[in-house]
Amino acid sequence: MSSELKKTELYQWHVDHGGRMVSFAGWEMPVQYPTGPTKEHQATREAAGLFDIDHMGQIEVRGPDSEAFVNWIVTYDVSKLKALDAHYALFCYADGGTIDDLFVYRLPDPDDSGQDYFFLAINASNRAKDVAWVKAHTKGFDVQVKDISDETYMLAFQGPKAPEIMNRLTASDLTKMTRFTALQETILGDVPILLGRTGYTGEDGFELYFPAQDAVRVWEKILETGKDDGVLPVGLAARDSLRFEPCMPLYGHELSADISPVEARLTFAVSFDKNFIGRDALLKKKLEKPSRVLVGFEMLEKAVARDGYTVVANEKEVGVVSTGMFSPTLKRYLGLALVARESSKIGTEIEIVIRGKAKKAKIIKRPFYIPAYRR
Repeated sequence: MSSELKKTELYQWHVDHGGRMVSFAGWEMPVQYPTGPTKEHQATREAAGLFDIDHMGQIEVRGPDSEAFVNWIVTYDVSKLKALDAHYALFCYADGGTIDDLFVYRLPDPDDSGQDYFFLAINASNRAKDVAWVKAHTKGFDVQVKDISDETYMLAFQGPKAPEIMNRLTASDLTKMTRFTALQETILGDVPILLGRTGYTGEDGFELYFPAQDAVRVWEKILETGKDDGVLPVGLAARDSLRFEPCMPLYGHELSADISPVEARLTFAVSFDKNFIGRDALLKKKLEKPSRVLVGFEMLEKAVARDGYTVVANEKEVGVVSTGMFSPTLKRYLGLALVARESSKIGTEIEIVIRGKAKKAKIIKRPFYIPAYRR
C-alpha cells in the first residue's frame, strides 16, 4: 500500500482483526473481514452492522446568514428543517451537474445564542472539492465555514437491531427518534456524540459523529454490546451491496458532474420553489424532460452487468450500466443504468453487452429492496 494513503483511527484494529485493506478515495479502508461480504451484508439486514466510514467529510456552517447561505448552495430548502432535523440534499453546478450528494443537519447552537448552525456530511471522494466549492461561494454572506473532518469521527451502525442495541449505551430512548432527525447525547460516560437517524443501507439505524480520539473506545463498545445479537463489523464491499439493493446512488456511478439529480430521479431532494445554484438548469431539464434517466433492470440470464457496460434496445445502443451485481438479499442479478427516456418504461426488454455478448434483461421497478423507512 502506498504510504500516501490516509488511515483512520481504526486502521490498526481492522488489520489486527483480519480486515482486507484496499485503497479507496485516498484512504486505506477495509473492504471485508474474515466473515466475508455476504455474511456482513446479511448481518446488517437481519441484526446490525458497524461501519468505519471516517473517510467521509464534515463541514460546519455558522453565522447570521447560515440558513440563507446553505439554502443557496444545496438543492433542498433547509428553512423547512427544525433544530435536530436532517435531510438528503445535493450540491450542483450552475449547469445542473452534480458536485456531490450529502446530508444536511440543522443543529441548535451549543452556546444557547438562539442561532442554529448547519452540519454537512459529505462524501470521501469529494471532500477536498466540496470544501473548496462551499468556501468559494461565501461572498456576500456573513458565515463561517469550517472543515471539521479531521477532528470528527464517523461511524454507521445499521440494521433492525441497531436502535435497541444503541439504547443500551445512551440515557435517551433512541427508539422514539424519528427517521431523519438527530440527537446530541453522551456515551461511555464522557464522549459527546451526534446521532443521526440516517444511513446508506436501506435499514434502520444511525450515523454517529464524535471526537476522533474516542474512535477505538466507541467502536469496541458497540461491537461488545451487540455481540450476542449478531452484530458484525462491515467492510466496503457489503456497504456497496447494501446501498445498491434500495437503489441509493453512489457518486461517480449514479451521480456525477455529467449526471444531474433530475436524470438520477432525485427530485424529492430538490426544492424548485427557492433559489439555489443550478436551479434554473435543473428546472429546465425537469420541464423539458431529460433525454436519459436512471432505471433498474434485472438480468434474464445468469450474468453480472458491470459499471460501464453498454445497454442495447431494438439493436440500438441506448445507455450504460452504472452499477450491477448479484443481490445477496434478493438472490437476483440486478443493475442500475442510465438509458434513453424512450427505453426507460418498466417492462421494456433490453440487452446488456457483457464481454462482447448481448445478454437479455428487462427494466423493473426501483427500489429493488424497500427501505425500512418506507415499509
